[in-house]
Amino acid sequence: MSFIQDFKDFAFKGNLIDMAVGIIMGSAAAAIVKSFIDNIVSPLIAVIAGVPDMSSLKMPLGKMIENADGEQVQAAIHYGSFIQNVIDFTILAFVIFVALKVAAKWMKKAEEEAPPAADIVLLTEIRDALKK
Repeated sequence: MSFIQDFKDFAFKGNLIDMAVGIIMGSAAAAIVKSFIDNIVSPLIAVIAGVPDMSSLKMPLGKMIENADGEQVQAAIHYGSFIQNVIDFTILAFVIFVALKVAAKWMKKAEEEAPPAADIVLLTEIRDALKK
């Protein structure tokens, strides 16, 4: 088999195309969830926490120092960004969990409703006839 034929076999397998579609759909779903978090959840958390942006929460460390540009800066632990990332992850994981549960339910229902294949029906009839 030639190199080009091997590549065609690899690139156009059903599983690879299904995976590519899944990645694209996952990216679109992640964008929707990110928008939900940024535009709905984050403002609600900001109101509850009393800060305009959760990522602005920080704990300064030490004194102010001058950087190479002559600006005064201070080292700090930005725990607000960490909290916001944990919230984002939790919401995204929950949405993916729910989507997978719904998809599994639909797939199970489709499998139950599908009639058996013709060869299975024929083999079942032959088996039943042999039992008699």
